[in-house]
Amino acid sequence: MNDAKDILVVDDEASVVEVVSLYLRREGFGVRSARDGRSALQAIQSQRPDLVVLDLMLPEVDGLEILRQLRAEPDTDVPVIMLTARGQEVDRIYGLELGADDYVTKPFSPAELVSRVKAVLRRAGRDGGNGEGERPLRYGDLHIDAKTRLVTVRGQPVELTATEFDLLWFMAGSPRQVFKRDQLLENVWGFSEYVDPSTVTVHIRRLREKIEANPSEPAYLLTVWGVGYKFEPGGS
Repeated sequence: MNDAKDILVVDDEASVVEVVSLYLRREGFGVRSARDGRSALQAIQSQRPDLVVLDLMLPEVDGLEILRQLRAEPDTDVPVIMLTARGQEVDRIYGLELGADDYVTKPFSPAELVSRVKAVLRRAGRDGGNGEGERPLRYGDLHIDAKTRLVTVRGQPVELTATEFDLLWFMAGSPRQVFKRDQLLENVWGFSEYVDPSTVTVHIRRLREKIEANPSEPAYLLTVWGVGYKFEPGGS
């Protein structure tokens, strides 16, 4: 049931806004749009959307600044899918480090973008799923609750994006199992095609900064060189 989901599409290209909005409405989403960064911020402040499709190259205020402001606010967990040009790899990685949940590279298939929107909303728990029946995971001072999507470290809550939470939950649910990057993309993102494996690397780095006592010497999220990553349950 997508009719209650409010998607804000932010792009200065009228054709992109028109096509993306058409495809989203066909799937039952409510759609608003903004053509520049300042209007986008006003739209977000007036009514918090369920998800933002955000172009990085915008007049007035660029997409990275909008993302930075969104993630700087406490208790702000609005999922964000970035729209980037092929030559914007540095900006794309920076956007992921700022907390974007996913990205789509222009030119893109509108149908693919809609599938990404659905996947991100599903990970964010905004499609009706609530983690009911999932027992919390507890490893030393790290507690992860799927029902409330709350993570605490040493008794203090940690703010995670939807994707960060799902990545942590997935790995912590299979402690000591080594996952390749494409396995994580398939199981957490829901697809591995068209997604740069560096996406996983960036999200692992952000998680370490949030849950590890010393991110440069992680205890929970370990790199298995030449293979991928694993969650070590005795991290504390």
